[in-house]
Amino acid sequence: MTRQARTLLTGGAFFEGPRWRDGQWWVSDFYRHGVYTVTPEGTATRILDVPAQPSGLGWMPDGSLLVVSMGDRRLLRRWPDGSVTPHADLSDHAAWHCNDMVVDAQGRAWVGNFGFDLMQGADPATTGLLRVDPDGGIARVADDLAFPNGMAITPDGATLLVGETFRGRYTAFTINADGSLSDRRTWAQLGPEPALTTRRAVTEQLETAPDGCCLDAEGCLWVADAMGQRCLRVAPGGTIVDTVTADGQGVFACMLGGADGRTLLLCCAPDSSERRRRAALEATLMTCTVDIPHAGLP
Repeated sequence: MTRQARTLLTGGAFFEGPRWRDGQWWVSDFYRHGVYTVTPEGTATRILDVPAQPSGLGWMPDGSLLVVSMGDRRLLRRWPDGSVTPHADLSDHAAWHCNDMVVDAQGRAWVGNFGFDLMQGADPATTGLLRVDPDGGIARVADDLAFPNGMAITPDGATLLVGETFRGRYTAFTINADGSLSDRRTWAQLGPEPALTTRRAVTEQLETAPDGCCLDAEGCLWVADAMGQRCLRVAPGGTIVDTVTADGQGVFACMLGGADGRTLLLCCAPDSSERRRRAALEATLMTCTVDIPHAGLP
């Protein structure tokens, strides 16, 4: 099945990290350097300035909002009273921009990073995944990931799914009680795995470039395909069972929410070029009603 999304909000620069909480959407805008809430009717409110560019969002058990600050590779913590403090400095653990994040029920944040100079066209390189504990302690919990991007945690809290954009796949890990990861395996391979050679060669070989993602109650993963102008519902193993398109725009992140968990929000833009997205307010949020509601985290 292929569905067409409808526009909720226009005028963004580049939306990422969408979440649903407290009856509204939350989203980062890279190049307007802010975190916004958006009502189901499409009214946006800026709630946080992030000069070094915001990305992944997630909440601690006390209701504090954690925000990835990409360029300076930090996590910021917005407390329930609205005050903002540093939570963790990841600059000694990630050589390039930090990116997406999922926060688990204990307040542990799992944070990916580019691994190479993406915006200057460098060739892909592997990198690691970081875990930031509730006290701000940092541990490197996985290596050899090709652009760890959108992540999700299953409803039982036992499995972490990590999108590897430049390998065209989702990799699963078992989350152990102490926060370590084990039993690494491929959850879904979305086309042949390209060799990590030149940037051009890798992108020419990719059939799907997984970006942001979220789980539904049947155990399928909604996947934003950063190269394919679509959002895919993927079953374990990699079978594509549903597709949403966005009026010819690129789709870079997605989230299930709404009152019944069946509204799929898409973060869309003409492309992901930093130069072009900084220069024009062309990003949109789009929505589509789906059959199976949200599950797990985020």
